[in-house]
Amino acid sequence: HFGSRDSLVPVPHQQKARELGYSTSPCIVTTMGANKVVQKSKEAKMKAAMAGGKSRKKKWSKGKVKEKLANMVMFDKATYDKMLKEIPKAKLITPSVVSERLKVNGSVARVAIRHLEEKGLIAHVGEKHHAQMIYTRKIGGDE
Repeated sequence: HFGSRDSLVPVPHQQKARELGYSTSPCIVTTMGANKVVQKSKEAKMKAAMAGGKSRKKKWSKGKVKEKLANMVMFDKATYDKMLKEIPKAKLITPSVVSERLKVNGSVARVAIRHLEEKGLIAHVGEKHHAQMIYTRKIGGDE
């Protein structure tokens, strides 16, 4: 009785499935040996794709943006005086410390350190090396 019209009347659970938006078209079952693969119809695949929460493309995060330092590239009178007054009193004197304190460029900070050493206001720590400028305040005429 496959040819009769009665077999095309929807069964109650098929009507419920249609109301919920599921496809009631017969699934294609392909057999390859022991495992069976059930393939959905194109409409079902489209609905599943549209129903997915994240359907838009993932955006890359911009990452952390470091604020730009507006350090001076030359000493003005006020900064020079501040350098002569404050830096020789610091325990640790490196180009980064001078740059941070006086808001000057790294190269200006290195020149300032050399200047203070020539004046005899600061003393070198350890063995002298051009790349590792570590100085400290001068402690009562030991050198």
